[in-house]
Amino acid sequence: MRARMALTVSETVCEIREVRLRDKPAELIAASPKATVPVLVLPDGWVIDESLDIMRWALGRNDPEGWLAGDDAALIHANDGPFKHHLDRYKYPDRHASDPAEHRALGLAMLERLEARLAAGAYLCGEQRSLTDAAIMPFVRQFAAVDRDWFAAQPLPGVQRWLAGQIASDLFAAVMVQRPQWRPI
Repeated sequence: MRARMALTVSETVCEIREVRLRDKPAELIAASPKATVPVLVLPDGWVIDESLDIMRWALGRNDPEGWLAGDDAALIHANDGPFKHHLDRYKYPDRHASDPAEHRALGLAMLERLEARLAAGAYLCGEQRSLTDAAIMPFVRQFAAVDRDWFAAQPLPGVQRWLAGQIASDLFAAVMVQRPQWRPI
């Protein structure tokens, strides 16, 4: 989702191939032995197989909204590392043999950091959407979706407003279009 947002904002033309990770096509595995998504294969054969790297590559080529000016690497790292760790253990406690309440509390504590940021501006790095917002929002969206009523009751008005705005955006609608599963010809 976050790679698609950056590709869309940067006006990068590419073919989107929807794959199911439980039914990985051989082409995906050949392009990137990690066999995770997203994978961007460039015309010269160069492969970028990390979503954040795809975002930075696409915006480095064309950044009409100035997203790279809001690239807070430390905040994104906290999201992609510790927050994602707690999100996975809250969302999938059986898979991780974890206490979901403990991981929900630890994730909530991390969202309080975002709340403090959003008290100072409409977005995480100021008054306009940036790479940091697009990089972090999908994980906050997943966290909120585990128990929507609980999340709505938390004292996070800035995070809730920010998340609702991101989800209601034209950009989000554009990247969330359902596509059929890609099959090789």
